[in-house]
Amino acid sequence: MRSTSTHSTRLASSPSPLLTITSYPSLTTEQMLRKDQKTIYRQGTKVAISAVYMDLEVFLQRLDLLEDLSAFCHDHSYDALIAMTIFFNTQNEPVRQLAVFCPHSALRMTICGVLEQSTSPPLKLTPIPSISPDLQAYLQGNTQVSRKKFLPVLQEALSAYFDSTKMPSGQPGVVGMSREQEDKELDKASNSLISGLSQDEEDPPLPPTPMNSLVDECPLDQGLPKLSAEAVFEKCSQISLSQCTRACPSNK
Repeated sequence: MRSTSTHSTRLASSPSPLLTITSYPSLTTEQMLRKDQKTIYRQGTKVAISAVYMDLEVFLQRLDLLEDLSAFCHDHSYDALIAMTIFFNTQNEPVRQLAVFCPHSALRMTICGVLEQSTSPPLKLTPIPSISPDLQAYLQGNTQVSRKKFLPVLQEALSAYFDSTKMPSGQPGVVGMSREQEDKELDKASNSLISGLSQDEEDPPLPPTPMNSLVDECPLDQGLPKLSAEAVFEKCSQISLSQCTRACPSNK
């Protein structure tokens, strides 16, 4: 990675004694990005946020900058890189700028869209002419938003990106619907489908009850026939008479 000549722009409060007006621009692009860097890692996506203490326009003029940014992301497995620059102008006023470098168009567009529309906190971004389709630069109007306050906005951008990529293929998406809402809608549709099934579709009907069972209209539903004492006595007499006739045959 190559570096450019020095410049006279006053640096912000340097986090390290090495970062002085004369030594800071002599660092390579990777050294500048890694000097004060944070990383967000979420669901396999890594985004680096580097504080760069110089004018963004000067930073973008560095020789072979795009090649250096691509190599930096490739070597450290970053999907996107955000450079937040800060310096003081001649009126001793802080100037904040930021650049989003990301070869993945969908991720870059989502991040830039959320940053541009952020209201909590408002960044008040003004686009700066870009040197590459993979890089979008901004002037940050709200200089009170430091990197610490910027990180939650970036987290929101990643959430928006993952929500957009979780849509099942072949199914139409609903604008503004989160993944949790989609799951509820799918459960609701499934329950409606189940409740709409007929009795025949849910469980097959039972076979008809045979007539020899104790059910209504069965001949046996009134129980056994009732017997009187007289009928029992008469039956017993008939049995005794029959037995006596067989035992004592009549004389001729």
